[in-house]
Amino acid sequence: MKKKWLLPIFASFMLFSTIQIDNAEAATANEVTETATKYLGIPYAYGGTTTSGLDCSGFTSKVFNDLGIKLNRTSGSQYQQGTAVAKSDLKIGDLLFFNTSGSGISHVAIYIGDGKMIHSQTGKGVSYSNVNDPYYWSSRYVGAKRVADFDAEQQAEVTKVATAEVKDAAIDFSVYASRAEVAVQIAKALNLDTSDKNTSFADVKPTYAHAGAISAVAKLGIFTGDDHGKFNPSSPMTRAQIAKVLVVAFGLEHKGDVVTFADVPENYWATEYISILASNGITAGKDNGNFGYDEMLKISQLETFIERAKQVNK
Repeated sequence: MKKKWLLPIFASFMLFSTIQIDNAEAATANEVTETATKYLGIPYAYGGTTTSGLDCSGFTSKVFNDLGIKLNRTSGSQYQQGTAVAKSDLKIGDLLFFNTSGSGISHVAIYIGDGKMIHSQTGKGVSYSNVNDPYYWSSRYVGAKRVADFDAEQQAEVTKVATAEVKDAAIDFSVYASRAEVAVQIAKALNLDTSDKNTSFADVKPTYAHAGAISAVAKLGIFTGDDHGKFNPSSPMTRAQIAKVLVVAFGLEHKGDVVTFADVPENYWATEYISILASNGITAGKDNGNFGYDEMLKISQLETFIERAKQVNK
């Protein structure tokens, strides 16, 4: 009699738990991609669960926890969650499982579309890989589980975003400045209050590491989003774009003669901003007389420009 009474309760509990996970509405597919990519470059650490170091399941747990979804701690126990998904039916946010040890589930990753996954792997840390890599991952693939169901309409847009993120991943952000990095440096230089982490950008949630800085510079009109209301924090910036950001951030105006560069068209949208930057001595351009307006901005250049802009405003 006792067993008959416990069984329905246990079954109800399991049903409730499964529904709570599978139908979680705490995140969209876009948020999964954005949240996962903010940890790119975090080193691998066995048993790691913090930004000082993450192992594979520590990474997936952290990403989904940021989005309000509870995952079990290990890759093996995460494999017990959600609903099994065929490889041909993968959607962004699905968990991918691999047998890398020869003795069962030993690795987990997050699918981000276009055959790509993001995960924390030994020797590389949080990085991208091809799910169908014939030299390693494909032969070790075990299966996939869906722990959160995202609406189908968003998948096409998110796949586009994810593909762009994978492309950006080829950029060394220890050398080149992302939009988020620029926001952080500008906010720091202007001593802005970064406590408010709420933004109007669809791809910057309060849980994002640099949300406070992005919110602060957006309030001052230093940064705006794209036509889709996104900030694109992981995208690189060009030297032309930083010219506008610095002019607006530091309230720069022309000093002396108009400065021109051989490679900057007269009717280019950033010509005025670049000229203002040069007239204030913040940039002298390149030795060949060009500015390099369409080149990606390096972090070292960003730091130099900001220091010079601060000196102008003294």
